[in-house]
Amino acid sequence: MQRITAANLVSAIRQLPKNQAYNYISPKTKGLIRIIDVTLPEGSITFKRWDPSKGTAEKDAKIESISSQLIWRVANAFTENQPINIDRVLGASYNTRSVLETLIAHTPQFYFCYPGRVEDIAGSVEIKNGHKHLMWIPSEPHRNGVLVQKETNLAISEIPMRSVTYDLVLPTGIENADIDINVQRRHTQIQIALYLIGLHLGFRTWIAQNDKGIIYNEKPLIEQSGIVKTLQEEPMVYPHEGAVQAGLFIDCIWFQNHRLMPAIMEVEHSTGVTSGLTRMLNFQAKLPKFQTRYVIVAADDDRQHVIKEASKDIFKPLNTLYFPYSAVEELYYLCEKRNLNRQSVNEEFLDCFMEKAAIAV
Repeated sequence: MQRITAANLVSAIRQLPKNQAYNYISPKTKGLIRIIDVTLPEGSITFKRWDPSKGTAEKDAKIESISSQLIWRVANAFTENQPINIDRVLGASYNTRSVLETLIAHTPQFYFCYPGRVEDIAGSVEIKNGHKHLMWIPSEPHRNGVLVQKETNLAISEIPMRSVTYDLVLPTGIENADIDINVQRRHTQIQIALYLIGLHLGFRTWIAQNDKGIIYNEKPLIEQSGIVKTLQEEPMVYPHEGAVQAGLFIDCIWFQNHRLMPAIMEVEHSTGVTSGLTRMLNFQAKLPKFQTRYVIVAADDDRQHVIKEASKDIFKPLNTLYFPYSAVEELYYLCEKRNLNRQSVNEEFLDCFMEKAAIAV
């Protein structure tokens, strides 16, 4: 499945003419937009916007900015040939969202459309007129710098996924560690999600030695069902010299039936990707060759950095996969909501939540 990145969106917008004032998609919005500057590879994008119908002029408009964070959130929402509603993706966040939507729609691979809206009230289903959406259709590029509407028979049922929640307490003293507490909390949430996914799929999970004190559902992780207490009792690890020590601080390892190791995972933010890859490479060197996945689990915004680091020659033996936070929580949600288990999930299903990170450069 093709994916699009913030860098792709920024590159496309950079190719829009700067000497042109752009109309919003909706004809009811009378304002105009002009691009001032586009910073590669992932933004920001600076612009001016003004509304002649209200007597304002470009020369009086202030310069505003679209952040890389906003661009990444929108990029992560796109799937090829599927409509997305920018307002639903971003909620009430970012007062520049309509500008970004407009600029994207003017680039060749994007169309605007109005898919039908499924309304289900007390079992009575109707298709109502839909809201404005964007569609990414890379196979049908249109002329650069123009808006093109895509006619579609698609209908959307706008039922949101339930939120993913966590009940955890970080180990005592973590606030004094050399890492931002919010970063550490997010890291721990994802570790918990990986553990719970493993529990549903019949995997036992090793959590890094220094994270065993995390309190989840009022009990330390070390006391939770399905948590591996020591690598010295794992037959895939302890017979091999140096493997136990090399694996102690791996964030998450899934074991199955004492004979398989479905995944070895490092949960990393951008500054830690290299150290995570290095830990996995060291662990790999202590083990015999066998089928597994070496995975960097990282924020969606860090995709390009993960690919850059995983593609370095030194890390090529890992054949690293990238497992974005959004995909972790999507899989966790499906496990909880649909009660997925090992009998209902095959390897191909698990792989579809990850992507190959090591590419030729």
